[in-house]
Amino acid sequence: MFKKLPIVLAAATLLLTSIDHTQTSLAGTCASNCGSSPLQFTPGQRIRLEVVNNTSKLVELEKIQGSKAIPLQPGEKLQFAQEDGKQPNLSLVFWDKTGSPLQAVVSQPNFGTLRVEIRPTWRYPGDRSLYILNDGRVNVF
Repeated sequence: MFKKLPIVLAAATLLLTSIDHTQTSLAGTCASNCGSSPLQFTPGQRIRLEVVNNTSKLVELEKIQGSKAIPLQPGEKLQFAQEDGKQPNLSLVFWDKTGSPLQAVVSQPNFGTLRVEIRPTWRYPGDRSLYILNDGRVNVF
């Protein structure tokens, strides 16, 4: 019996090493699968804010708290130009008078433009505001 043990061990070793492990996975860093980086502008950069209503209802916007609400019809686009690149933080509040939840999808179509597409969503309460900090970061709440 002890004479066959080295032969069995050698055969088992050859068998195990010859099996192709196609299911092997390698650990990766976040850079390999972490999604897109957050949107950010250079501090002091002039930004043109473009808001597009991609809902089927009237959406209202308020750029400065206490100012008159700006109605935005379905499919309509509105642009706000930033007068000075050193302007303090900019906030934009938006809502649907019927109370339907909204989603703000932000993108940067070119160097100096921030596009906000307002879309309907099923997530309650949805997004209600956009905040552009003077350090260049963009937050949606």
